[in-house]
Amino acid sequence: MVYLAYLDGHDLGAATAGPWRELRMLRAGLVLVDSDERRSVIYHALKDQLPAGTPLLVTELHEVPKFKGMAPGSLAWARERLPR
Repeated sequence: MVYLAYLDGHDLGAATAGPWRELRMLRAGLVLVDSDERRSVIYHALKDQLPAGTPLLVTELHEVPKFKGMAPGSLAWARERLPR
């Protein structure tokens, strides 16, 4: 599964350990998460990485979202993991 997470401007490095195969930063505070875990598990793992009180949103993606102006290679990354 691929999740989209809003981290209120905070960055997590791609090497951040968690219950995921890979994190892909789209831009500051916006990340794609590739994991087999449930949304709740991803939410709490990300919450533990952020300063207390940081706004956080996590949602599962079911298809490649439309976007532009994100980190180079992000669209290709999403297309490899999600249906079009």
